[in-house]
Amino acid sequence: MRSLCILGSTGSIGTQTLEVVRHFPEEFRVIAMTCGDNVSLLAEQIREFAPSFVSVSTQQKREELLGILPSDTFVEVLCEDEGNIACATLPEVDCVVAAMVGMRGLPSVVAAIREGKDIALANKETLVSGGSVVMPLIRKKNVALLPVDSEHSAIWQCLMGQPEGSLKRILLTASGGPFRGYSREQLEEVTLDAALSHPTWKMGGKITIDSASMMNKGLEIIEASWLFDVPVDKIEVVVHPQSIVHSMIELSDGSVLGQMGFPNMMMPIQVALMYPRRSECIVRPFSPFDEKACNLTFESVDRKVFRLVDLAYHAGRCGGTLPVAMNAANEAIVAEFLSGRASFLDIERTVEAVMNKHEAEGVIAEPSLDDIFAVDAWARTAAAELRK
Repeated sequence: MRSLCILGSTGSIGTQTLEVVRHFPEEFRVIAMTCGDNVSLLAEQIREFAPSFVSVSTQQKREELLGILPSDTFVEVLCEDEGNIACATLPEVDCVVAAMVGMRGLPSVVAAIREGKDIALANKETLVSGGSVVMPLIRKKNVALLPVDSEHSAIWQCLMGQPEGSLKRILLTASGGPFRGYSREQLEEVTLDAALSHPTWKMGGKITIDSASMMNKGLEIIEASWLFDVPVDKIEVVVHPQSIVHSMIELSDGSVLGQMGFPNMMMPIQVALMYPRRSECIVRPFSPFDEKACNLTFESVDRKVFRLVDLAYHAGRCGGTLPVAMNAANEAIVAEFLSGRASFLDIERTVEAVMNKHEAEGVIAEPSLDDIFAVDAWARTAAAELRK
């Protein structure tokens, strides 16, 4: 039985991870869970899965959760970053599911790796901002880094058993989001409701906006570069609106391999948690005769309209702390857009301005973890100042 800590148990990936656990109660035990503010859902999860430890965002949320739980509930309730780290580093935990949104997950993931825990990674920002620290640490501690993103899971599965050095390029698929085919002028008029209406996937607010702006694909380019040890220019974005082919690889002899399935995040979660074994199918089985799979189309991303993709390529080429600044600025301005205080194209403008400012002031080529957190904080402040 594999013992899990789920960082972000109340979010989209966290709840689907627990659904996988429900299907395989003999395979997994949930030792610890963390969440931000959704303590009512966390209380339900505690009743069902009986973890030994949980952590929430603040002391106030801790007291709120304690007020909800029955007095005979045997769980230690922690809070803040210290609580998250404590959950991720428990001796009895085998694998940490990193499903927290944004940079919040990086300290806990780094702490878990240092303690020899395997990481099932659903949090893009961990490698986008912290790849230069995380990947050497993964190798040093000889732990498994198991991709959970559907695209990275697909690439990982296609690479299994391939000879070293045979990868020519990665074809990273993208749905295109709700604004595929839009002009720049149309993007100026985009509303929050429209941006939150993803045509294929049901996700949390931040990642849904990132998908609409195509920043999500930019983050995935950099994440794939770290995961599969390839330069960003060997990763090509392919818009595939049906989201049936989750990504492809091209090998040195010209062979192209892809992984297919109906859109469902439980499949890549299951593959990661069960690795290296395969288990029974718990999602809708794929059929090439289904009407949704009969007409598959592929096209290039319009990088003149969705300029965040090129900004991500630039950040990936430059490396160092430029991806940190890019990611932090994006997180800050997306929060403003979600709250109605910024326009859709303000996301791109803010990210570009903060990146330019950071390059002018000097990118740190080989950052420490402290450098990463410092630049993250700086970029958030810079993004806020640009909004004044």
